[in-house]
Amino acid sequence: MTQVLSTMSDEIKEIATIEGVSEEFIRNGIASGTIVIPKNKKHKIEKPCAIGEGLLKKINANIGASTSISSLEFELKKLHSAQDAGADTIMDLSVGENLDNIRRSLISECKVPFGTVPIYQIASSVKNIGDISLSLILEIIEKQAQDGVDFMTVHCGIKEEFIKDIEKRTMPVVSRGGSIIYRWMRKNKKENPFYENFDEIIKIAKKYGIILSLGDALRPGCLADSTDCAQIKELITLGELRDVTHSYGVQVIIEGPGHLPLNHITANVRLAKKITRNAPLYLLGPVVCDIAPGYDHITSAIGASLAAWAGADFICYVTPSEHLSLPTPEEIKEGVISARIAGISADIALGKENIILKNKKMAEARNALDWKTQEILSIDPEKLKKYCLKNKDSCTMCGDFCVFKVEKI
Repeated sequence: MTQVLSTMSDEIKEIATIEGVSEEFIRNGIASGTIVIPKNKKHKIEKPCAIGEGLLKKINANIGASTSISSLEFELKKLHSAQDAGADTIMDLSVGENLDNIRRSLISECKVPFGTVPIYQIASSVKNIGDISLSLILEIIEKQAQDGVDFMTVHCGIKEEFIKDIEKRTMPVVSRGGSIIYRWMRKNKKENPFYENFDEIIKIAKKYGIILSLGDALRPGCLADSTDCAQIKELITLGELRDVTHSYGVQVIIEGPGHLPLNHITANVRLAKKITRNAPLYLLGPVVCDIAPGYDHITSAIGASLAAWAGADFICYVTPSEHLSLPTPEEIKEGVISARIAGISADIALGKENIILKNKKMAEARNALDWKTQEILSIDPEKLKKYCLKNKDSCTMCGDFCVFKVEKI
């Protein structure tokens, strides 16, 4: 990792100050593979961040056009909504047409690390998924790298030998990228090209300083499939590929399961950390309840809070419209705030002093009926102002019987 460290001295210094740790702590984490800093050599980032062991939890927000709704203006609004709400990273999951223009426009206005899932553009470039070629895969990955993408999800862990396990599931493959590769493998009766040609992908990542996020194509999409053979076999493969990636001097993240009951979460996190040598763990959720459509930002935040406390480092937000529709800018804000609450809750439980102090200051402001300070400290000042209906100096919940007034009588 010498090359990575030599190009990031300014970022490491800034990040160490924000995190309240030493620069040496960050450097040692990068060298061992327990910490990563997403930073493409071609992307100027205003708000760098580090992800990994011993650091504050980080939040990713997914945006992107679909084949049903595709508008650059709409995507830019979503980008700004996510950034304003405090997302640490942004991922563009666009499919369909004009993908180069959408991605380049988003990168130009993105202040934080920016990620993609190249298989989406790869699949959008052919008429039939079975026609995807290795040359097209490498061409799209390199093109996105040249545009300044900081981290990429590559679904390299799904293998032909797992197909029998996949077919036993209630919901076989719920990862969009994973389903594309699964379809290609079955159509062509061949091994996953991302797995077979992983060295070629690593070389591109190394050339641009990109982080590879090893995608969990077989993450469970419902509680019934949690912690099954397909999921664990893929995780073991990702652990092996983590070692290959690290041996090339390329930074790597491991992606983890999506739907897990609460009683499976801690074991899943610890297993993933063990198998991948404590590589940064990136979770979608996990969603802890399958029957709450419209509220999956809540089901996800519950799971994310426990997972982050158990050792997960990177939380992918989930919006209220998950499983239902393309999210609006308002729903994106809701998703980011929910995920941030989960991350902050874990940071408190893990003893992060700066977060604990901020919560204590909020308690002192409430005790003093100091509304302005409460607004400044709030994770979402706009919502505080919306709900803060006051009768003189107390809120309308208790009025003259406000506990902070009664106790001073």
